[in-house]
Amino acid sequence: MKKFLFNRFDKDTLKKKVLLDTRERRVISFYRYVKIENPLEFRNLLYDSFEDLGILGRIYLANEGINAQFSIPIENVDKLRSFVDSVPELNNIYFNDAVEDKKESFIKLAIKVRKKIVADGLDDSQFDPSNVGTHLSPLEFHKALEEEGVIVVDLRNNYESEVGHFENAILPDVGTFREELPLVEKILEKDKDKKILLYCTGGIRCEKASAYLKYKGFEKVHQLRGGIINYAKVVHDHGLKSKFKGKNFVFDDRLGERITDDVLTVCYTCGKPSDRHTNCANLGCHVLIVQCESCSESLLGCCSEECKQIVSLPEEEQKKLRQEQRKQHKYPTHHLTRKLVGK
Repeated sequence: MKKFLFNRFDKDTLKKKVLLDTRERRVISFYRYVKIENPLEFRNLLYDSFEDLGILGRIYLANEGINAQFSIPIENVDKLRSFVDSVPELNNIYFNDAVEDKKESFIKLAIKVRKKIVADGLDDSQFDPSNVGTHLSPLEFHKALEEEGVIVVDLRNNYESEVGHFENAILPDVGTFREELPLVEKILEKDKDKKILLYCTGGIRCEKASAYLKYKGFEKVHQLRGGIINYAKVVHDHGLKSKFKGKNFVFDDRLGERITDDVLTVCYTCGKPSDRHTNCANLGCHVLIVQCESCSESLLGCCSEECKQIVSLPEEEQKKLRQEQRKQHKYPTHHLTRKLVGK
């Protein structure tokens, strides 16, 4: 029987399949900057094997390497380890376990070939991407945070850092990683001789950022190995008080892992304390917002009354409206407004 190397099911069917699968799953991420000669051929190899292992998730491939986030039935983890170790480009790659293993994290397997595994906006030919900063273990990073004069930089987007971050960290107010590096360089332009601690979700953004900052003349660049995900597990296992407060935003259906009970932001709609991320139910908008359950319920999962009126229309009318918006490049009037209320 012919084997398909892509998903063939709609979203509702995929969700039902996940719910019917009673196996306990483990959420894992890994990345590696490594030369991949033929990403498309490599992609098909991975899809064939990963599908057999029951893997669901999102994997990006490029000539420069791999960036993967996925869930896998626990019973197949050892088989996965054996497979990746048999692939030269992935041999002995580090598995970064998630803080929370929710089976609904992913509903399908998607492996995509891109120009870069992280959209950083950099010309890698101008510097050495392998000349990265000093890796610190979670315990070393935890201790380094207490040093006088150290500078801590969050290398994530604003919607990630607002719901959770390390104490006293610099939080660049940008929506993409490609915007962040030039801004961080400018913020730190007078601190090239100081000790800098970089962190991100799982570590991949720090790899490129640390090499870039070293190229720009920063002398003491350090980065958190395994990112927030690894830090949260290690400090918990050692009974330490976490210096990361709030939630760790993740790019799957969970949209966040609770690290501490601290709530650092507010509902965009009503302004009350909340760190619950959701996407607007109006697919023509779909903006990512922080919204409390009460506002979400009253607005039918939408970000505004305008979008609520749209989702109240029959589905065919909604589709027609979205098609018209795409043709005319029009969106709800608030579409580009990141925060609907001030903080």
